[in-house]
Amino acid sequence: MASRHQVHCINKRNHSSAHERIAYIGGINPDRSRWKLAENEAILSIEQKKYEFFVSVNGRSVNVVVATHNGRKYLKTEADGYSPDNLLSLPECP
Repeated sequence: MASRHQVHCINKRNHSSAHERIAYIGGINPDRSRWKLAENEAILSIEQKKYEFFVSVNGRSVNVVVATHNGRKYLKTEADGYSPDNLLSLPECP
């Protein structure tokens, strides 16, 4: 069974673009230490059912999923009726 982790921050490849690819996702462990995974590692972890990721939007958990566009895999949140850029709107990871 996959362990579930909240994504609190991201790093984008191009900081000036609101729609640029995610390079890293990150969060905080129960012991308050930080974790950070490269996008390709996060995708592989989801596909292998090692980890599940989610973001908190208006008090609700929204799952992070793997999608494909033009043959390239990327991370996005499931459709939730809120903003379509839940991940991209997160703050930058330290």
